[in-house]
Amino acid sequence: MKRTELLLLLGLFLATAYGFSLRHSVKADHPPHWPVPVHATPDNPRLIALGRKLFYDPILSADSSISCASCHSPFNAFAHSDHALSHGIHDSIGRRNAPALFNLAWQSSFMWDGRFTNPQEQIRFPITHPGEMGETIANVCVKLKRSQEYNILFKKCFGKKHIDEVQLADALSAFTMQLVSDQSKYDAVKSGFAVFTEQEKNGYRLFKMHCNACHTEPLFSNYAYENNGLAIDSQLLDAGRAEISARQADSLRFKVPSLRNTDFTAPYMHDGRINSLRDVLNHYDKLLLRPSNSNKEQFIQLSGAEKTDLLAFLITLNDKKFALNKQYGPPPYSTSKNR
Repeated sequence: MKRTELLLLLGLFLATAYGFSLRHSVKADHPPHWPVPVHATPDNPRLIALGRKLFYDPILSADSSISCASCHSPFNAFAHSDHALSHGIHDSIGRRNAPALFNLAWQSSFMWDGRFTNPQEQIRFPITHPGEMGETIANVCVKLKRSQEYNILFKKCFGKKHIDEVQLADALSAFTMQLVSDQSKYDAVKSGFAVFTEQEKNGYRLFKMHCNACHTEPLFSNYAYENNGLAIDSQLLDAGRAEISARQADSLRFKVPSLRNTDFTAPYMHDGRINSLRDVLNHYDKLLLRPSNSNKEQFIQLSGAEKTDLLAFLITLNDKKFALNKQYGPPPYSTSKNR
């Protein structure tokens, strides 16, 4: 039996054993130095292509003015960089900076406050939020059913002429969950294909001393909720995780963002109030911190030269291949009738 045939049979066996249909077959590729993903990643090209088309289509918003990509641009590692806070329909302005969308399969919760634990669950929120897309799921499905093109695409993916919320969430999550960023210089070094410069080595040493507790490698986040040392904004009044958990201890705690692709994801912090990485380091300079996974309090005191070295290391976490990957960008334009 050929190796490819053996792998196919193994994949079918695993799909059956774990209750996945072929449209939910699992893509298991990830770097050897990475942990096992939390969520299964669909590996159905048709379903991913449908999710990609939906991701870039403003049909999901009430006035067809914005798409998912309006706040999650592929050129910004699926974050945005032109303003601090997310913008929605009718020029509405949100309370938070849009988080980057990559390596989601390794995350057990989503959004800055972790209100969702399932990738499909969090799809509904931006579509129905009045300050974002301001639409209803039912009306999105009605609009999609009017499109001859979408009717064909959904039937090819799901085997029946029917469009509902579950299928919509399946398609969008299939696309976003396969957005994997794993080709930075750091990954090449860990795989033995590159080496750090002396400056990068020193920056890596400083990173492990001061940053790794929260921004844990290799994903460069522990995906926990930490206090980032910022005072509450008097207008946004954002209490972070406490708004979901109702625990006073969670006040001003936000999900730790990954330090991968920071060249593409400025501005920084949950409300985008800091514009440069050096200013982020200056913010943490002499700030007393105690991560939730540690009993030790520490000051991050770095000289100017040490900050430069640390920034040099952070540059090694940028993945240009990910940001410029045409397979993740807008699909070829096509006309959808009867929108």
